[in-house]
Amino acid sequence: MTTILLVEDEPEIRRFLRSSLGAEGYRVVESPNARRGAVDAGTQKPDLAIVDLALPDYDGRELIRNIRQWSTMPIVVLSARHQERIKVEALDAGADDYITKPFGVGELLARVRAALRHGARASGTGPLVLGALRIELEKRRVLRDGKEVRLTPIEFRLLALLARHLGMVVTHRQLLAEVWGPSHVEQTHYLRIYMKQLRDKLEDDPMRPRYFVTETGVGYRLVGDDEQ
Repeated sequence: MTTILLVEDEPEIRRFLRSSLGAEGYRVVESPNARRGAVDAGTQKPDLAIVDLALPDYDGRELIRNIRQWSTMPIVVLSARHQERIKVEALDAGADDYITKPFGVGELLARVRAALRHGARASGTGPLVLGALRIELEKRRVLRDGKEVRLTPIEFRLLALLARHLGMVVTHRQLLAEVWGPSHVEQTHYLRIYMKQLRDKLEDDPMRPRYFVTETGVGYRLVGDDEQ
């Protein structure tokens, strides 16, 4: 059974999520504060963690950094804080996704499924199929309607990074650091240029992208057909 660690201090939200996640077949481990969450993350062996930021003992971002020192499990932030700066800091700390309260349970479950797929895919090597697109990371090849699409080395590195985090938000800073290098983390215009080029080559309607989604002020997300 897939185990989800829920680090949340509000009993009402824990009760609601316990019911909603349990109805989907997940086992839920509840932690009311960050210290308990850190212990449960190590002892309960969860497959995914949902973490609030406003915890009573210390900030959820510190807990995320703590977990990231030893675990690669997917982490989804669930927080009432909606400022872009806070979102970016949480994602840069190691979170895979960020959902703001109030939230719809359908969206939360979809994000959880996407995060779990990302965790499973991290060790996999199979092709990624998105509608007419087929992305073969090991062969460094992309096909659209069965025909190979020529990508520049930078375009492919950008696509590969988004593909490895399918359904997850990847921040501007992370994209720039991993594709161009740490000295380019402020050069956000690079991303705008190359994302436009990827959309022109891979989207049916680049002006209304279906797969390459902008998370305003935060980063980008590559979404699958079941996350539209």
